[in-house]
Parts: sequence; C-alpha cells; structure tokens
Amino acid sequence: MKRNMDVEISPTRKITILGLDKRSVNDIVWCATTYGVNRLYWVRGYLICAEVYEKSFEHEIKKHEFPISQICYAEFPKYEKLYEVDKSLQIPIVNVSDMKIFQSVLKAILEKEKESQTKSTSKEAKP
Repeated sequence: MKRNMDVEISPTRKITILGLDKRSVNDIVWCATTYGVNRLYWVRGYLICAEVYEKSFEHEIKKHEFPISQICYAEFPKYEKLYEVDKSLQIPIVNVSDMKIFQSVLKAILEKEKESQTKSTSKEAKP
C-alpha cells in the first residue's frame, strides 16, 4: 500500500537585512571574490551581494524568518552571466528577477534608498 507524502509550501514570512550599503560594481565584485562569495544576484537592473551566515538557514527553518547580515548593491542595467573581475578571475551572476523573494528584497532596498535621500535632502535644506 502506497502512502501519500504530505508536502507543505511554507514561504519565508520575514527577511531582516542587518546591514545595507550602495557601492560601486567594482567594489562589490572585488569584495565578493576576496570574501569567497561564489555568485552575485541580478534583479531588474541591480547587482546584489548578500552575506548570509549558516545559522540563518536554521533560524529560517524554525521561525520562517530569514536574517541577512549584509547586502551590498549597485545599479547594473544589463544582465551578464559572468563578470570579469580580473584577467583570470570571473564571478557568476544569477538572474533572479523572476523570484518573489528577490523582488521583495529589491523593493525594500529601493524604498530605504528613497527614504535616505529624502532625509539627506531635508537636512541640507534646513538653515
């Protein structure tokens, strides 16, 4: 007698980004390669490098919340599968534009960037 297997789709409810920096593409790819990151992500015209610790996955399984320790991002209009860091060094870039989780992360990043620009503009306008 065959038993049916239960399959539950249980998406992550919350992502917490602990550090966020806009950087140049060159700085991101150099940092990523020297830090041992094996891929970068491309989402709708932006390059993203995410630093995630092993414990984050355990936390996600238990709580459905995923902490990301650091995200660096840069405008990167045209998707490329590989980025040449140096003559003998390339880093792959994965197009994740169609993934909901990355769409949500990019939306949050751009909202934070807009909020930061508004704050800095209002500070400059004050006498």
